[in-house]
Amino acid sequence: MHVNEIFFIMVRAYKKWKTGCGMNIEIHNKGTAMLIAAAGDIDHHSAEALREKVDSAYERSVCKHIIFDFTGVTFMDSSGIGFLIGRYKNAEKRGGIVSIAGMNDETKRIFQISGLSKIIRNNASVREAETELGVR
Repeated sequence: MHVNEIFFIMVRAYKKWKTGCGMNIEIHNKGTAMLIAAAGDIDHHSAEALREKVDSAYERSVCKHIIFDFTGVTFMDSSGIGFLIGRYKNAEKRGGIVSIAGMNDETKRIFQISGLSKIIRNNASVREAETELGVR
């Protein structure tokens, strides 16, 4: 591991320690879709709390589709991949589709390498995802 990589890992760890889990989330229902705007890091520090909040809201809703707005997501590790696979399975049970909008290059690379791109849609914007899913 290169010295710069270690430095950035340490900076991220410090920010999480200083601010808590390092993740903010807003959830809104719009027609047949649940819109989830996430900001911060989706990693082993935040994935469980994120899962609980999203699953609780999804279970209470009548939405079938899930649209994630990742414009504020700065980092995602394997815990984030697991989180997304779980939400895909939940939406699939309702006949829904999961879409992620606004990924940065780093997150998009993880999305593609992990194979998530085979089961979850990638859209440039939330509006594009809504149009593709017929959400009004």
